[in-house]
Parts: sequence; structure tokens; C-alpha cells
Amino acid sequence: MTITYDLKGKAALVTGGASGIGLATATMLARGGAAVAINFLADDPRGPEAVERLHVMTGARVIAAPGNVGDPTDCPRMVEAAAKELGRLDYLVNNAGTPGTRTTIAPNELDRLTEELWQTVLQVNLLGVFRCSKAAAPFLKASHGALVSIASIAGISVPGSSMAYGATKAGVISLTKNLARGLAPEVRVNAVAPGAVDSTWMIEWTNEQRTSSIEGALLKRRCTPEDIAEVVVFLLAGAAMVTGQTVVVDGGLTV
Repeated sequence: MTITYDLKGKAALVTGGASGIGLATATMLARGGAAVAINFLADDPRGPEAVERLHVMTGARVIAAPGNVGDPTDCPRMVEAAAKELGRLDYLVNNAGTPGTRTTIAPNELDRLTEELWQTVLQVNLLGVFRCSKAAAPFLKASHGALVSIASIAGISVPGSSMAYGATKAGVISLTKNLARGLAPEVRVNAVAPGAVDSTWMIEWTNEQRTSSIEGALLKRRCTPEDIAEVVVFLLAGAAMVTGQTVVVDGGLTV
């Protein structure tokens, strides 16, 4: 059973919110009564559709916040515009991310780790998290809010889609601790590290990889976006004395 918080009067920005974990998180926040800004790339048709669908489904105020977190100019513009349109900002979810590749790159396939791939994942997965957090900081401090970033078990102990992706997620975990130090005591900062998730992700996992992730998990299934969103919302709206932490949600895959 998913716990629903009373979030009336609260406002949240969810990056990469048009699908997967982002949309599941935005949905839970809206169902709790929060006003939600859904960020998506300006040319992604799923964005406006998600905004309209979520508003109709929940009756909450849901606005579009198009913008590219991987762009040093567009990212802060997007955050500030969303916060001003919402009138405040209590919660930021740094969910937007990219693997930079359609298929997994094994650690020994160094030639496939191009400069372009590194730049893509660094700009979006790591620098994007910092940019959004920095732009949102004044608003979150004013509301004594909370921030949650999506890391990954690839940043802790498994290869993930590539070592470049894993390095950015390890960076998010480190950044979470330092942002918690930097934004305290007004703002709590945490991260969630998902395991294998069934969602509209850009990696084309093979059936063998999917089966392995199920068999290797103690709970014998892959995570759903809702499994991750439930923990994200708890860290935002509950967990009053939790900050600087990364919570692993993987069904026991890495145990």
C-alpha cells in the first residue's frame, strides 16, 4: 500500500518527469495535493501529454517546465521559471538522466567510451543535478524544503550501462552529501539509488540481462517506477531527520 501525504499548499519540480520514475513521482505528489511542475525536453511530445493527463487524473495544479538540464543556460532558466510560476518551491526531484548509449558497454570495451558519450552523461546526469539544485536553492531555503536526486546502484557496486554512467551516478551520491552540508539546516538533501527498473528507459536490455536481474534480486522481481517514487516522496515529505543519505531500492539485488 502506498502512503499518501497531505501536500496541499506544497509545490514541486520533477525533472525528466514525462515518463518512468519521474512521472510516477509527479503522480504521487499530485495525488497528495501538491502543485507539480513537470520538466521535459522542449521537443518531447510526451511532456504536454503527461501534464494534461496528470491534471485530469488528480485535479491538482500541474504545469509544464520544458528545458534541458544538460544546458548551463537553459537549466537555471527552467528552474527559476517553474518556481516563479508555482509561486514557491518546496520539493525538487533531480530525476532527468541519460545512459548516453542504447546498449550496455562492458568495462573492457573502452573504445566505445567516446568523448561524446562522456560529455553527454556528465552534462545531464551530474552537472544537471548540480545546476538544478543551485538554481532551486534560494526557493528551497525559503520554504525549508527538500531535494531528492536519482542516483543508481551503478554508482555503488555494479557496472550499469557503462562505466561513464556509473561514474556520474557515483558523483551524484557524493554531491548529495555535500549539498546536504551546503544547504543545511534549511534544506534536506537525499538520493535514491534504484536497481533494475521496468520503465521506458533508453537502454535495450536483453532478455538474459532482465532474467538475471530478477533471479539475482532477493525479492525476485524488478522494481517498478512506483517502487522508486514511493521512497522519493517519503524522503521529500517525511523523513524529517534524514539528510545526506542515499537509499538503495533494488529488491536486494546488490546484497
